Amino acid sequence: MDYDIAIIGAGISGAGVAQAAAAAGYKVLLLEQTAIACATSRSSSKLIHGGLRYLESAQFSLVRESLQERALLLKLAPDLVKLAPLHIPVYRDSQRSPLTIMAGLSLYRLLSGFDQTTQFSRLHKSQWPELDGIKPDGLKAVFRYQEAQTDDRALTAAVVQSAQQLGAELAMPATFVSAETAPEHCDLRYLLNGREQQARVAMLVNCAGPWASEVNRLITPTPTLPEVELIQGAHLLLPPVLQHHYYLESPSDGRAVFALPWQGKLLVGTTETPHTGDPAEAHCHPSEMHYLLNVLKHYFPEQHLLPSSAESFAGLRVLPRTTGQAFGRSRESIMELGPEPHNRVFTLMGGKLTTYRATAEQVLKQIAPRLPTRTRQANTRDLALTPIH
Repeated sequence: MDYDIAIIGAGISGAGVAQAAAAAGYKVLLLEQTAIACATSRSSSKLIHGGLRYLESAQFSLVRESLQERALLLKLAPDLVKLAPLHIPVYRDSQRSPLTIMAGLSLYRLLSGFDQTTQFSRLHKSQWPELDGIKPDGLKAVFRYQEAQTDDRALTAAVVQSAQQLGAELAMPATFVSAETAPEHCDLRYLLNGREQQARVAMLVNCAGPWASEVNRLITPTPTLPEVELIQGAHLLLPPVLQHHYYLESPSDGRAVFALPWQGKLLVGTTETPHTGDPAEAHCHPSEMHYLLNVLKHYFPEQHLLPSSAESFAGLRVLPRTTGQAFGRSRESIMELGPEPHNRVFTLMGGKLTTYRATAEQVLKQIAPRLPTRTRQANTRDLALTPIH
């Protein structure tokens, strides 16, 4: 074998699998067509969060895992992941009452094992005027709790750097051409700087995100994947008109919208819009821009922000295809190991920024029986992540 594992895609999922595999002692090849974290992994809400809103859809195990991984990343990557206090205003006409929010934050704290970072408080009325001119009419309560912010692209690059320090090879820009699977291996063809390369690997891991289905079609025999759809999340970058961080309930549909100071701007997002067609064409639609600006205007009527003052970006989530709104769907990662003769291909879709490390370890656990025995070099729970300067 040329490599034990080849991974397609250097977003956060591919970076995490590369780091976990290299730490476990495997010979790793990471293929990236454009740049590290060039798509969804640089288009997130920039939060390392426990998933407070997932409690509403009873995704308790995901919330527990997310909180554990958040605590770990605060320790492993202190220069990249930092706590920030978020404020949740609750109004007379909010869909969630103060009692509901209090119960949710209490459960959040319980699921964290009463971690210090999940302490929360209810602000006294005398503190409300300090909150950036937030609308006072009908305001019943404001809660403050903590989440963590990051630069998603820088974090992904740090994970790739960690993988490389452990011996993983990064091929970039590399275009995946095809793969043929056999009972004991998988033969790859790819272009590296325009020149065709070939490699034989024990396992191929598809972490191509929104392009995973497209990559899958280039594999012979073609593995069967579960039905998925692409859901666009758009964000705005506005002038820094707010000093505090907010977790807001959209007045039109009850969805969660974040308004967060980030790198000298105000980051507002996100949306959930079905996307069809080329993933590379994802962009913030005018309707999404107005939706997000209207949420901001609803809570901060003194702020007069026009679409012309906004920059925007959009990323695509891969979610299981089902009926109903995307907001309440499972956010668990989609993992698929093909049956014979496809069991040399593993597909990971829908990975989350916060839980990338735990997800990568789950991937390794599933494919380990098909890999040669190697000597572990390190544990990803102990690997510090440092920014690339």
